[in-house]
Amino acid sequence: MGYEQYNLSERLEDFDRAFTEVVDKTIELKPNFMIIAGDLFHHARPLNITLEKAIRNFRRLRDADIPTLVVDGSHDAAPNIVTGTILNPLDSAGLIYYLPRHEDACWKSDYCYVYGIPSFRTRDKAERQLPAFYELKRPMPRKESFNIFVFHMALDIPELANVYPKIAVEAPPSLIPDGFNYYAGGHVHMPMQVPFRDGMLSYSGPTETVSYEDAYVEKGFNYVEVNPDGDVKISRIKLDSPRKFKVVDRDFSGLTPQEISDLAAKLVSDSDEEGAVIVPVLRGILPAESSRREIDLARIRDSAKKALIVHPVMLLREKHLPEETVKSIFSGEIEDLKRKSYEYFLQFFSQRYDQEEAERKARIALDIMQFLVKGDDDMVKRILEGL
Repeated sequence: MGYEQYNLSERLEDFDRAFTEVVDKTIELKPNFMIIAGDLFHHARPLNITLEKAIRNFRRLRDADIPTLVVDGSHDAAPNIVTGTILNPLDSAGLIYYLPRHEDACWKSDYCYVYGIPSFRTRDKAERQLPAFYELKRPMPRKESFNIFVFHMALDIPELANVYPKIAVEAPPSLIPDGFNYYAGGHVHMPMQVPFRDGMLSYSGPTETVSYEDAYVEKGFNYVEVNPDGDVKISRIKLDSPRKFKVVDRDFSGLTPQEISDLAAKLVSDSDEEGAVIVPVLRGILPAESSRREIDLARIRDSAKKALIVHPVMLLREKHLPEETVKSIFSGEIEDLKRKSYEYFLQFFSQRYDQEEAERKARIALDIMQFLVKGDDDMVKRILEGL
């Protein structure tokens, strides 16, 4: 919730509407409890209007006697110890049960034990900090219960790499404890279920299109039924509210910028549909001496009249800088590395943008590089989000 995708208020409302539909269908199903495996919010500090809609829906779940068990995700995790996550006050108000905050990080009933860990965002942090969390709040699955482990990470398992090869895995499976019947995962934008340890690993996928790469994924959530013998049945509950995305993916290698602009505009016009989001993905290698700046993006965007928005994704590649140029820039002493890096970035971006914009992007690239070296992930994220 709270994701104003493409800076459109309509998309902010779309994500809110999808969550409301999830709550509607959950109340109809009357489960014993609901699990949200992270990324309830797009930001750790959501807008008041977003928070108000969330509170209204969580109150509906509470009034229907459906506890909502939550862990934080890579988006709504606490930005720092002092600020904390917005999930804390929601927990204090009795609207959700934020698992990692509670004693032993668990929720118990006569029939079920649910344990949840916080999000560590990166593999390095997970490997360093998760064992300490286990020491502080040890997972203790019970033999007489159905045991659920809730987390928000992409695990480094073959099944996930084969299905979702672009994901940056955040944890080896060795960090996940044994003894659980069901492993409820968040972060992966694709529904999937695979056997894991002696139980089942399940990612429920997104409820709205977060990236154009998710456009083909059916939006919904999992409804899990467990019989007295512990057998699991997973039903996919499809959502009707998510907005339609139409991705037009084409390789334009060998075409001139003018030809690419003409063809992309026609493809978008042919895909035009009322209220849809159209994403033309422009791939390929441009001819020598051609620049991505020559692509008429304004014309491509204006070629649809009924769509909510046309959002081109530029994956066209230009010819690389000559090897001699790169060598000449980096041939100085190591003390000059910062200046040399700036010269490299400046020359690289000067092939695509005017001088002022090239200088701006070169400075940003240099900042990102320095913060990466320092390991300041939060600053890198803020810079990228600002872009």
